[in-house]
Amino acid sequence: MSELVLALFEPDIPQNAGTLLRACACLGVKAAIVEPAGFPVSDRAFRRAGMDYLDHVDISRHVSFAAFETWRAQAGRRLVLLTTQAATDYRDFAFRPDDVLMVGRESAGAPAHVHAAADARLLVPIRPRLRSLNVAVAAAMVVGEALRQTRG
Repeated sequence: MSELVLALFEPDIPQNAGTLLRACACLGVKAAIVEPAGFPVSDRAFRRAGMDYLDHVDISRHVSFAAFETWRAQAGRRLVLLTTQAATDYRDFAFRPDDVLMVGRESAGAPAHVHAAADARLLVPIRPRLRSLNVAVAAAMVVGEALRQTRG
């Protein structure tokens, strides 16, 4: 199993969170949820999207971004934020096996203090005049590249 972690910053759509955690289970990637989430993690839609895969993923929950940052500092892990506000193409980035890849809220992305804490900010390039990909699609693309590079 990879030591790569996919972190969900205050997720607000249970179906996307369930899909992301299902991908983590299937790919052997650990997961972290930075609360508060916009839904109860026991919510039926969340459990349905994750199906029985949620029992096969290592999920750590953090009550706040500050608590997450304490955990990350103690673990000595690099924070790599996936954001539409980045300049670095994810395909041009050198991933490490113990990186924490973070996605922001579906409705608002990540706030300034999360951007400031990130060691790197990456972009999935898309065609002009289009806003963004679905967070689960973007995360899957970047996780796939990180696993390819690190042979995770």
